[in-house]
Amino acid sequence: MKKIICKVEYDTENAELVKKYTSGNFGDADGFEESLYKKADGKFFLYTNGGEDSIYKTENITRMSAAKAQQWLDDHNA
Repeated sequence: MKKIICKVEYDTENAELVKKYTSGNFGDADGFEESLYKKADGKFFLYTNGGEDSIYKTENITRMSAAKAQQWLDDHNA
């Protein structure tokens, strides 16, 4: 997925996948995935996607500060 936010392109195809978190099984209406990516320039973003009853009903990209990315990693490594 590719998205431009504040004139900056975020692209899952051209970034390093740092960590992926999934909830539920593939096809679950309430299942979802969150994938943290790091661009070559050091910027982080979170790709999200899920089923029709999940917290992520459509796929999206959200930019993240390094501090927020670290917090996300800390929360998902427990």
